[in-house]
Amino acid sequence: MTAPPRHLEKRSLILARHKTSLALEPEFWAVLQRRAAARGITLGALITGIDAAKPASRPLASAARLAALCYSEEGSAGG
Repeated sequence: MTAPPRHLEKRSLILARHKTSLALEPEFWAVLQRRAAARGITLGALITGIDAAKPASRPLASAARLAALCYSEEGSAGG
């Protein structure tokens, strides 16, 4: 039995003064939003940091998913 397809949520952001959009699964957005709130920054600021730190060859969506995975693992390790 296959799982139903997950729908992507698309959000508009401004990165380096350029409008862009990012489509991720809701679960990834939730992790990123929690991380931003925990750091006391906006979601846009968090995504800007992810964008700045990623290799140029890596798509932003992939970098955001990997960052969310990393943040989830950090949270799991502490509890």
